[in-house]
Amino acid sequence: MIPNIITLGRIILVPVIIWAIASGQMTIAFALFVVAGISDAVDGFLAKRFDMTTEIGALLDPLADKALLVSIYVALGIWGVIPRWLVILVASRDVMIVGAVIVSWLLGRPVEMKPLMVSKLNTAAQVGFAALILAALSFGFDPAPFDLILMVLVTVLTLASVSFYLVHWVRHVSSVEPIR
Repeated sequence: MIPNIITLGRIILVPVIIWAIASGQMTIAFALFVVAGISDAVDGFLAKRFDMTTEIGALLDPLADKALLVSIYVALGIWGVIPRWLVILVASRDVMIVGAVIVSWLLGRPVEMKPLMVSKLNTAAQVGFAALILAALSFGFDPAPFDLILMVLVTVLTLASVSFYLVHWVRHVSSVEPIR
């Protein structure tokens, strides 16, 4: 219960962080991003350590993560501080994965929602890149060359992650009996 409330709080932070970015309040955006990251660690710790995992929590936690990251990438892309192609890549990956899950449900063959290691590394790289850019905007420093290194890492891991998920999904859906 408590981890789910923390996760909902993280979801509520998303529009506030986007408002802060859109308003040029980068210090607020960065601080709230850090709060969101800490809350993610706390709710995960509580859920696992005190056996407070729930079905809704298993759905809300990745939703909160994706809502936060995709929203930040879109806002920073609109702001013009990260390349739009990277925004499209990051957002498209999540849209493809969610779309595949929905299609699987519609076919009556839900895909097991189990994050792959490459996906965890991808999320870590995306968080690191977003944090670096927000920190640089907030504190006025040049993030080079780390921004380029993280951008390449995000690109490679995003492409690898969506590839692995799509291969898994195609295999899963291919095993479905044809509809008559």
